[in-house]
Amino acid sequence: MLIAVLVNPDAGLGGKLGFKGSDGRAKEARAAGAEDRAGPRMTECLERLQILLEQRSIEIDFITIEGRMGSDWFGVINHQIVHQTNVETIAQDTIDAIRIMNHADLILYSGGDGTTRDIISALDRKKTPIVGVPGGVKMHSGCFAATPRAAAEVVCAFVTGELMLSSTEVMDLDEEVYAQGIWKVRMYGEAMTPSSPRWMQGAKEAVESASEEETIQALAEHIQDLRIENPELMIIWGSGGTLRTMAELNNFEPTLLGIDITIGDVIYKDLNEQQILKHLNEEHQCLLLLSPMGGQGFLIGRGNLQLSPEVLRKIGLDNILGVATSAKLLSLNSLRIDTGDRALDEEFIERKYLKLLQGYRTTRIMRVAED
Repeated sequence: MLIAVLVNPDAGLGGKLGFKGSDGRAKEARAAGAEDRAGPRMTECLERLQILLEQRSIEIDFITIEGRMGSDWFGVINHQIVHQTNVETIAQDTIDAIRIMNHADLILYSGGDGTTRDIISALDRKKTPIVGVPGGVKMHSGCFAATPRAAAEVVCAFVTGELMLSSTEVMDLDEEVYAQGIWKVRMYGEAMTPSSPRWMQGAKEAVESASEEETIQALAEHIQDLRIENPELMIIWGSGGTLRTMAELNNFEPTLLGIDITIGDVIYKDLNEQQILKHLNEEHQCLLLLSPMGGQGFLIGRGNLQLSPEVLRKIGLDNILGVATSAKLLSLNSLRIDTGDRALDEEFIERKYLKLLQGYRTTRIMRVAED
């Protein structure tokens, strides 16, 4: 079996800096101290995949691109270079690379939704399966595995014939309406991917409706009462439609797809990792509000990379509160965590459950998924 490996080296660079995506901003992100995300996560996937294949005495062939779009992340794993690119890459480089590697049996890539769109636009054989290692800032598409290690599990199971293929939606933020301050995800196409509810994340679902207004009002009132009871409470607001409406009902306009902090009536908006850490050094009780992605169940690791492992450890796992409406809960059976730090992921998994606010002074616990 022949597997093509591709990395978008600029994907995910702006996550900790609070960028809403890294397209066209790679130089800016690197100048601000951003570190590679997509490449190291591909390395983690490949190293795990190599172990799984060796355990089963299976040999496969890898083809890839020279440099940061592929070969730099293989380590000692054997591979064949079939294409070269410039040091600085653009979307067209991904398209060109996929066209050259079109004959592969499977495409394994690391990037975000934009990378996925480029890949499917270049595939001649639309039934060629793709598996994404989550390496971008936003990943709404269903062809991404939950984590790099999960991607390795999926590829191995596909190679051994344990998984069937299914069609999944390729989703991305609608840039035109986003420029107008509106968050909307739209479908850009379909892709074939190994079907695994355990290891694959699934496409993001928009499950909120007008019937949920009363529930969101109750959620907002709960948070409002907490702020009244403790005026010095530092609330860190995650992103998403539910939290956005709750923030508006708490009389402030939140950042679209950003992280905000409120302390009493003081608001700090669109904060990056370092700015959040600075506030966490202050003497305030802290509460992090996060809303899981509908359909996928990700609480951490999708669209909120500003919440780095260092930030999360500073906040403390006991100070994280999930927020979800009844409709969203119907689409979830567990919460997924992808902090980018294996040891911290294990801390969440060892807790087994996290608390979710689902109404006014009404909470429930939900299981944390294992990988």
